[in-house]
Amino acid sequence: MALFKKKYSTVKVDARGKDRIPEGFYVKDPMSQQIVYSKELEQNLMVVPQSGYHFPLSAPDRIKSLVDEGTFHEADVEMKSTDPLEFRGVSPYTSKLAAHSKKTGLNDAVVRGVAKMGGIPVSLAVMDFRFLGASMGSVSGEKITRAIEYGVDKQVPVIIVCASGGARMYEGILSLMQMAKTSAALGRLAEKGVPYISVLTNPTMAGVMASFASLGDLILAEPGALIGFAGPRVIKETTQQDLPDGFQTSEFLLEHGLIDQIVDRKDLRNRLVNFLEALSKCSVPGNDESPKPPMKKAAKRPTTKKTK
Repeated sequence: MALFKKKYSTVKVDARGKDRIPEGFYVKDPMSQQIVYSKELEQNLMVVPQSGYHFPLSAPDRIKSLVDEGTFHEADVEMKSTDPLEFRGVSPYTSKLAAHSKKTGLNDAVVRGVAKMGGIPVSLAVMDFRFLGASMGSVSGEKITRAIEYGVDKQVPVIIVCASGGARMYEGILSLMQMAKTSAALGRLAEKGVPYISVLTNPTMAGVMASFASLGDLILAEPGALIGFAGPRVIKETTQQDLPDGFQTSEFLLEHGLIDQIVDRKDLRNRLVNFLEALSKCSVPGNDESPKPPMKKAAKRPTTKKTK
């Protein structure tokens, strides 16, 4: 029997101490595993200054970082998805749409409109991964198509900033139809000789990558972006083979010639403006408004006198 009983501290610990730090005050950098303050990220376009890791950027912030100030005019603002298949799962599709709309302030995963970049008019569409993983449904596909058709009608370059997990399963075949619709629209744009620049961000996968995202005249990508059709884990389990290091990253695709350039987010606007300026100076085949070379006058035939 112990002569003395152990005495323990009676200091009370506030179990709510962890809640004193506001939610979203900081995030962990997946690359360095370091803690980064959210405000610091926001000031740096959601790029970690130390490691260069690119977090997803919202569509409004992306547009603000790219276009000339005060020139963006959004189109199709009120366009919203419906539930034609009456999808029922853990929660109804309509409930998911309402929740993501409240969370993001958007009606769907694509924001599109017209703007100027370096004084050059462009048709711009930006995908926002916060809205249902920027999955492509009927509204997203329609907005992308209208952005392309505006380029066809007005003969202005089209820029699409892509980010998506793929097709929106809640809309079934109606979602998959958007792949063909957007690709067909790009075919008409190409016939007119109007340039299309595709910007791939993390992640750009599945049906989006298998359609308009991979059809750019110029394809740019942000560093470290996951780009492909099926994910690496699915491919590995299906093929039963180990995948190369960096498989399906933008660096891997650049090395194998599937994209044209990797551009850091802070440099993206200037790089796009440089490309637009260069393209605007080119004579574009199929464009009736492009300058035509002057026709040379036919040389006069020498006259000969008839001899008797």
